[in-house]
Amino acid sequence: MTDSIPLSSHATAFWALIPCAGTGSRALGATATGPKQYQPLAGRPMVMHTLDAFAAVPRIARTLVVVAPGDGFLKDLGVAVQVASCGGATRAASVTNGLDQLVQQGAGAEDWVLVHDAARCLITPAQISQLIAACEGDAVGGLLAHKLPDTLKREDGGRVAETLDRSDKWLAQTPQMFRIGVLSQALAQAGAQVTDESSAIEAMGHQPRLVPGSAQNFKVTYPEDFALAEAVLRARQQDAIRMGR
Repeated sequence: MTDSIPLSSHATAFWALIPCAGTGSRALGATATGPKQYQPLAGRPMVMHTLDAFAAVPRIARTLVVVAPGDGFLKDLGVAVQVASCGGATRAASVTNGLDQLVQQGAGAEDWVLVHDAARCLITPAQISQLIAACEGDAVGGLLAHKLPDTLKREDGGRVAETLDRSDKWLAQTPQMFRIGVLSQALAQAGAQVTDESSAIEAMGHQPRLVPGSAQNFKVTYPEDFALAEAVLRARQQDAIRMGR
């Protein structure tokens, strides 16, 4: 189908929105208590690695972090980002509330917003910039995604029911980049059950652009993910030291 989201003729801004109100219950079985996004990785809270990546992208006008009401973790650290205590019971609710906050802060309906998982702490400034470059001229917007590398099975009662064609399968990642006004409308229509912004846009009949991401841009979800993320971050730190950065 042909997408026909109207575009504004005036210059638009790029905003980052980081929903950070989850508890991370799946990840906490083998880690300390508390939200997983605040657990230490490579010497710093996980979310700080995420925020560093966005801070290094000059085209991002502002980053807004949406936290749960009463969560003062980032404010106590003195982090130089906007923090809004308007997190909801679901990701969709947190993003919706965050979009409202951006509009109150001067964002326009035609501005772009890049929504990113706080727990995807291995995102890089280059990947964020790649998404902006690929989608800023697009009528719909898009998302980072990783082409499925493994053989895909469908399960039935703990056994393989069939092997599925993986040639057209992608793993959705973040950031996901859409116009603020359109995304707000899409989330309102889709309801709380959607698990990412692309799904809400798709439900309106649009086809977001798939922008190749990286296998390293995974979401820290399970206890074993912490060790892998730690190893990648430590390796990057060592590379930066060797290069004199």
